[in-house]
Amino acid sequence: MKLKSLALAALLGAAAVLPAAAQEVVVRVAYENNPGEPTDLVMNRWAELVKEASEGNVALELYPSSQLGAKQDVIEQGLLGVNVITIADVGFLTDYDPDLGILFAPYLTDSPEQLFKIYESDWFKEKEAALREKGVHIVISNYLYGTRQLLAKKKVETPEDLAGMKIRVPNNIMQIKAFELMGATPTPMPLGDVYPALTQGVIDGVENPLPVLFGGKFHEQAKELSMISYLTNTSLWLGGEAYFSTLDPEVVTMLHETGYQAGLYSQELAAQEEAKMLEAMKEAGVTVTEPDVEAFREKTKAFYTMFPEWSEGLYEQIQAALAE
Repeated sequence: MKLKSLALAALLGAAAVLPAAAQEVVVRVAYENNPGEPTDLVMNRWAELVKEASEGNVALELYPSSQLGAKQDVIEQGLLGVNVITIADVGFLTDYDPDLGILFAPYLTDSPEQLFKIYESDWFKEKEAALREKGVHIVISNYLYGTRQLLAKKKVETPEDLAGMKIRVPNNIMQIKAFELMGATPTPMPLGDVYPALTQGVIDGVENPLPVLFGGKFHEQAKELSMISYLTNTSLWLGGEAYFSTLDPEVVTMLHETGYQAGLYSQELAAQEEAKMLEAMKEAGVTVTEPDVEAFREKTKAFYTMFPEWSEGLYEQIQAALAE
């Protein structure tokens, strides 16, 4: 599908909660996750909230399973003005602002609640405004994707076990560096390519939250789950300012407010689904290993010295905010 050829919906329609001059709006929401996974459940909830708030004058069209292409391609289309929103981690935004990468650093915190305080801080609001000036419009910033674990073809109990193993990671520098420090060979690729890559032996493992690992059926090809818990994964849902600037401001506000409610639902759902998926994976024949996480944490400490482009004192600033 050639996204550049998509027409933006512009049918006249007014809703009581929107200004009389508002036009009917259709926004496409693209993500790599499959139907039934937590991400899909949250997006369906968001679509319902938007429909209710706009009395049907604004609609979210959902495209799971990478139907609109790989994440980076969809982000680029959004920046060009296409009516699309997609999920992205802050690691994907380091080209726009290197400081944001610290929010996706390994073992930064194991508390989602503490991490979300950073996203509500003046520091992040300044970053968000600067991103908008560069064409990136963040719609949801309180989304909890989950805690990222490792599923592999062989047992991983220590960082030394990762030597020579090709582990699929998203194509962002933060996770690439993290797995290099742990001793693996990070192999970036779209999530939609992981199953055949495991089948063909192109990769030896994949990291992601449990619902994503199970939803992608990766356990059919890799039976060793290592609970390394290396990343508390918050995510952003974003589009292009080139598109959002064409919308009525009240429509934009409504998308933000309903998006925040969807984000709260994601936080509620994450813990429930992870516990459920762990049991489902065990029942499917997956062996679960609880490694010495401190050994992995120690290996990744050098991560915080690898980014000279970060603002001076950034690590200390974030740690102080997390401790509040």
